[in-house]
Amino acid sequence: MALRRILVANRGEIALRIVRAARGLGIETTLAASAADRDSLAAREANRVVVIGPPSARDSYLNPRLIVHAATATGCDGLHPGYGFLSERQSLAALCDEAGVVFVGPTAASIEAVGDKLSARRLAKAAGIPMTQGSEKLASATEAVAFAEEVGFPVVTKASAGGGGRGMVIARDASALVDGFERASIEAKEAFGDGTLYVERYVERARHVEVQALGLGDGRVLHFGERDCSLQRRYQKMVEEAPAAALPELTRRRLHRAAVDLLASIRYRNAGTVEFLYDVERDDFYFMEVNARIQVEHPVSEMITGVDLIRLQLEIAGGDTPAIQQHDIVAKGHAIEARIIAENPDRGFAPSPGRIRVWRPPHGPGIRLDTAMEEGADVPPFYDSMVAKLIVYAPDRPAAVERLRAALESFVVEGVSTNIPFLRGIAQHPDFISNRVDTRWLESVFLPQYGQPKEA
Repeated sequence: MALRRILVANRGEIALRIVRAARGLGIETTLAASAADRDSLAAREANRVVVIGPPSARDSYLNPRLIVHAATATGCDGLHPGYGFLSERQSLAALCDEAGVVFVGPTAASIEAVGDKLSARRLAKAAGIPMTQGSEKLASATEAVAFAEEVGFPVVTKASAGGGGRGMVIARDASALVDGFERASIEAKEAFGDGTLYVERYVERARHVEVQALGLGDGRVLHFGERDCSLQRRYQKMVEEAPAAALPELTRRRLHRAAVDLLASIRYRNAGTVEFLYDVERDDFYFMEVNARIQVEHPVSEMITGVDLIRLQLEIAGGDTPAIQQHDIVAKGHAIEARIIAENPDRGFAPSPGRIRVWRPPHGPGIRLDTAMEEGADVPPFYDSMVAKLIVYAPDRPAAVERLRAALESFVVEGVSTNIPFLRGIAQHPDFISNRVDTRWLESVFLPQYGQPKEA
């Protein structure tokens, strides 16, 4: 049965994106907004707004029982969590099931199976997907050192319960691992409520490559090509591309097959991303994790395939089987996304909340802007400070890079500081233009040239 009314349990550009996709399907929307977002652009476009709490994310967007209550109290038969916040919480999907509300995302069982990285690694191993050497959960730094000495340094600690760089420490010797282990565990505990760590062999020269997939819930899984998300600062992505132009074609096909096989093995439903490390020197890839939700960078996959992934999410959640099949999904051209963030790179990337006085984004062929910002809008200090996603598309990568450079040059924002000047520097760098980057390039090469100290 098709969805009639959904609660949009998010904010900013992704909330607006969901509202507009739902409207295109004839689905009513109720926006769950904090007091800080009650007058946002998404709130103005939704059919109805329900204020769920004060600006504090903990007391609004991060309260699963409050979110589900808002859905049932407003007569919603579905709930879309967007990304971030509660989107990968098994508890939210389970509460939706109990309340008879359709969760627009994977099943609670699937989220539980892949949400824990150690569990996901076991699934990947069973599916025959290559992985770096990694431990099971570790109780102490002593156990971590013993494993690292067995497989060889360098290694990296990872939080079993989450991602986004929380709980990650690269250690090149036993002393660094001992020093970082407890710090990483505390960080993971604060971020995810679980300080469990494990250790993997660290790949020195790697690219972050991920496959966008969509499970139909019956064992069939579609993929929409891969993305290269190697430009990162402190494990946070800044620029993403599709396709991953550095991959040889045979490796690309193997990567797609691995992602599909893994998600098919658990009869995955709805959108998900399987993330890999691509070892440039060995021309091989290793499984990292599954993100059981739509991701920030999904627009580049949409641009090269011409498919609206949010619309497909809503159709699948409503019980429809999309007419699209794998042979219908053909990747063409090249797309690049740059995250526009209200922060000041010259002051250590400090957040820059405030009111936007001037907002003049670029326009033209091959330019897409996903945002909920406009002149006079406020950037609140309570949440992630991303204000827009600039996406460019062109027939090939060189043309897309040039379009990105030109679009960033014409993007004017006043009233708050943004990372636009920083992104302009990346777009003009010879290494980026020639696609000679890896996951450490931004911190080890670009930041020192930009005038920031090299980051560990």
